[in-house]
Amino acid sequence: MNPFEFLPLITVGQYFPTGSILHRMDARARLLVFGGLILAITFTPSWLGLVAGLACAVLGIVLAKVSLRYALRGLLAPLPFLIFIALLQIFFFSATVNTVIYFRWGWIHITQAGLWTALLILLRFVALILNLSLMSFCLSTSEAITAMSDLLRPLSKIGIRTMDFVMIFQVAMRFLPLLAQSAERIAKAQASRGAEWGTRRGNLVGQVKRIVPLIVPLFVISLRRAETMALAMDARAYGLNHQRSSIYELAFGWRDGLFLIIGVMLMAVIIL
Repeated sequence: MNPFEFLPLITVGQYFPTGSILHRMDARARLLVFGGLILAITFTPSWLGLVAGLACAVLGIVLAKVSLRYALRGLLAPLPFLIFIALLQIFFFSATVNTVIYFRWGWIHITQAGLWTALLILLRFVALILNLSLMSFCLSTSEAITAMSDLLRPLSKIGIRTMDFVMIFQVAMRFLPLLAQSAERIAKAQASRGAEWGTRRGNLVGQVKRIVPLIVPLFVISLRRAETMALAMDARAYGLNHQRSSIYELAFGWRDGLFLIIGVMLMAVIIL
């Protein structure tokens, strides 16, 4: 892969209108099912539940007609972070009672429980990332906003400003690809000025030194973009009306109800 390409590594926030059976479901049903699966994977204590959640994500990506290879590519960006957390669990897992100890050296020990905990953490994060990617593949930002606004409408009747929460979700989903594009531009600009990009790909220390100069300009660009967006929202009188209109018409049919029932059953399987 081109060392200047960061956007292909960010699968969360990418929408693919493939016209699959998942794309044809009601936006509210999709949001409830995908959100419920993410919550079930987050709170399940069983490794069987994590495997079931991972299988649901893979099956959903296939049904959504999205390349599984592209979806798995989204694991490359957080992979060093996941490996680092897993290694911490392996070497510094505190419980040493009622478990098999494979290695001990001072306060560092490798136990069966530590290895099992590290495996569960990796499975949980992989399942969560794939399910988040699946949700963004099948649900556009406009559809998600319309569905979330309709689902949270009862709360607005008691004085809770749900539109602000929906706007936070929209900005978070949209800023991830924009951050990747900004990182690509900064990397190309630094390489044109003599920075070493792609010459020390096998050296971990070199890769860290290469990424550190990206942090400050990326942070400054994000602050400027946030300020510009805030000024634009203020100029367009954001918040004057408590309810927003949408060009999408929501229609809940029997297929959507069946999809919602299947989603609830999958959530129960993952948790129980």
